[in-house]
Amino acid sequence: MNGIRILGLDPSLVACGWGVVDIEGTKLRHVAHGVIRPNTKAALPLRLRELHEAITDVIRIHDPNEAAVEEAFMKNNPSSALKLGHARAICLLAPSLAGLGIGEYSPRSVKKSVVGTGAADKSQVAHMMNVLMPGCGVKGGDAADALAIAICHGHRLNAAGSGYRISA
Repeated sequence: MNGIRILGLDPSLVACGWGVVDIEGTKLRHVAHGVIRPNTKAALPLRLRELHEAITDVIRIHDPNEAAVEEAFMKNNPSSALKLGHARAICLLAPSLAGLGIGEYSPRSVKKSVVGTGAADKSQVAHMMNVLMPGCGVKGGDAADALAIAICHGHRLNAAGSGYRISA
């Protein structure tokens, strides 16, 4: 294979970001990005099913080779943390059922990978996505984070000796 396609997922039951990038040699190319917004008024099982179906559709449409998911971070509200855990489980399950290799990364390591500091804010991450992939038009937030997660995974594959290298 000459390149690799990576799906990045930023888990949420409110606004789950997704982004797909291609890496070939030293080239990084934006493929697509978006946000999945399950019906927040629906019961939890229905929201989880909606999230699973949407991620499965993204995988079917864009045919990635690998996936990467952001790890959960501690929240003050235990109920919110539990719901985030459910969303994260779906973000791991859908690519796993599709037979994809999956990497998991902390928010800090994703930010450090694309911005150079783990303390970067969302606007800095979005800015770097537009610098690394001119024309991608990501405005920020969850989709930008998902693209950054995919790029972080690409960096890790390169560091592991897969032969994939990333540059702007």
